[in-house]
Amino acid sequence: MAARLHHYRVGLEWTGNLGTGTSAYGAFSRNHELSALGQGMIEGSSDPAFRGDRTRWNPEQLLVAALAACHQLWYLHLCAEAGVVVVAYADAAEGEMAEEADGAGQFASVTLRPQVMIAAGSDVDKAVALHAAASAKCFIARSMAFPVHHAPRVTLASA
Repeated sequence: MAARLHHYRVGLEWTGNLGTGTSAYGAFSRNHELSALGQGMIEGSSDPAFRGDRTRWNPEQLLVAALAACHQLWYLHLCAEAGVVVVAYADAAEGEMAEEADGAGQFASVTLRPQVMIAAGSDVDKAVALHAAASAKCFIARSMAFPVHHAPRVTLASA
């Protein structure tokens, strides 16, 4: 079967011109707005370490969030197919980025820490194993040039 191509359009508008544009490194805000047709706006900036607004999402957080969300969606899909009934799911994902002396950098790794509660009667071992399957399917994780680790914890709900 031939691959199907999917396209994703996102708009970005810089809102950080403080009156003199980029006349100097400290003369502008890093604030911007992300949008997509028919969806709410996401207010973004850079990491506060890079003169950003800590009340707005930064690109690094958005990358970690995309990995966590993609994994969760695949995991729930695979659990439904496998008869594992998930009743709660949360993640405390964390990414690590290495910055070089010249300011360039790259992510070294991301660790997802899903906390999953499954219904009584569901198979805990299968629920744990499905995290590896979800990782193998996640479109975002498969596109990364760094490792995406998983440290899941699965518990049974009370009967």
